[in-house]
Amino acid sequence: MNFRCVKQSVRISHSKAENSRLLDIDSFNSVLSKDIDFRHPCHTHSRRLYYYGKPVTGWFKPFVRNGKHDEMTGFSDMIIHGICQIFRSWRQPGFAFWNLEEKSPGLPGLPIAILTLMISGTAIPQTSKTLTLESWRSADRMAWEEIIIPAFEASHPSISLEFRPTEPTRYDAEIAYRLETQTAGDLITCRPFDQSLALYEAGYFTDIGNLSGMEHFSSVAKSSWQTDDGTTTYCVPVASVIHGFIYNREIFKQLGLDSPITEDEFFAVLERIRTDGRWIPMAMGLASRWPAATMGYNNIGPTYWRGEKGRLALIKGRQKLDDEPWVAPYRTLSRWRQYLGEGYANRSYRESQALFTRGRAAIYPAGSWEIAGFNAEVEFEMGAFPPPVRKAGDECYISDHFDMGIGLNSGSRNEAAALRFLEWLATEEFATLYVRALPGFYPLSSHEVTSVDPVANKFLSWRRNCHQTIRYAAQYLSRSTPDLEQESWDAAVRAIAGKAKPEDIGAQLQCTLDLWYQPGQ
Repeated sequence: MNFRCVKQSVRISHSKAENSRLLDIDSFNSVLSKDIDFRHPCHTHSRRLYYYGKPVTGWFKPFVRNGKHDEMTGFSDMIIHGICQIFRSWRQPGFAFWNLEEKSPGLPGLPIAILTLMISGTAIPQTSKTLTLESWRSADRMAWEEIIIPAFEASHPSISLEFRPTEPTRYDAEIAYRLETQTAGDLITCRPFDQSLALYEAGYFTDIGNLSGMEHFSSVAKSSWQTDDGTTTYCVPVASVIHGFIYNREIFKQLGLDSPITEDEFFAVLERIRTDGRWIPMAMGLASRWPAATMGYNNIGPTYWRGEKGRLALIKGRQKLDDEPWVAPYRTLSRWRQYLGEGYANRSYRESQALFTRGRAAIYPAGSWEIAGFNAEVEFEMGAFPPPVRKAGDECYISDHFDMGIGLNSGSRNEAAALRFLEWLATEEFATLYVRALPGFYPLSSHEVTSVDPVANKFLSWRRNCHQTIRYAAQYLSRSTPDLEQESWDAAVRAIAGKAKPEDIGAQLQCTLDLWYQPGQ
């Protein structure tokens, strides 16, 4: 039986209009079925085919007869697959499809020139580069491998990308070791501020300040991955996370509750849930320490110190941590205690998550990074509201914290290909794919995007209505020992547990900072 490879290329529009909707697979299939056997993309034989992040179902062998699988010998398999790989080097940007048509019995019908080329071992030059992206976001593997990477490779056919995650708790140490031993990937996912700055100063990151597309990022976004004098940028800003509160809509509906806007309304909602007695009003524990500061103090605090105005004043020494705007949030946190349920002091972060996702708690003080995980667990509709303002009519403030960037390993042997990927990170295409693939993580470029997830979109909408800031100890203030970020975890735990007075907590934190930090230096 004889088959021949017929190259048929189809360009899929990447226009803004097309991006506004996702074709379902059946519709996509029907568009192509008249002329093309879409089930056989030789150019990605070991992968599925994707269209705007949706997989065209089925894994197929590299040979088809009249639209159906055909059993062939292992030798024939090798020959046909080899031919497709030869054609692969000639493909143009866009999606390439191949149809294997039955012609006449016997292999001799294959083009003699192709067979001669294969048998003689003559090679067509291959220019494909494979990049490796290091990340601590192991939970994002599916989004990268099934949505983001296929889109990048479709528009950059000479470059392949591998996503290599490490568990978050081991990432920092392992990346430092890999960079030192020259075993790290070409692209490194960057923590904000000091951790990545230390890696740059050690010579592990390349200056990318002149990279095409950097104009799409604000100076504030770039500052998370710049030297202190702002002259060098070493990572492309990728994503931020937003703080707020996620709640169980079904519980709120049963109790006739609305999303609170002011602090008085917030505590009235908590009290209503507590007196009903069927649910824990708010799911938070103290055993893991960091949630008390990250989803507690840094969540509600910007309302008190007025976001960037207060944060920058603290850095410059014009405000101190024992001033009222910094002490007052601890006073508010101490009121949370009575609404956290029995055993809150020994409850871990994971246990708090489970209380909410299993419907046993009504409200969860959250970062937007929780959304995707919660979507996979909950069986109820969720809603979200921003940190309550102190009184009606006050301006809203949110923590929109810069979470990650991506930089170029200075030891990479694929610098040109890696720079093309970094340029792609600045495009509208990437921003749109990213926000849809990873609900709760928001691109830092200036491109207008929307999420397809209603809760993620709710968080995103607060950018239009609220002043934005970042976690107060992230920049400059945690560079030495004692580390203010770590100290702030214990401070929030003591406030919620009632182990110390808010005024004493603020005074102790300022004393700790004074041990090494000199404003303006």
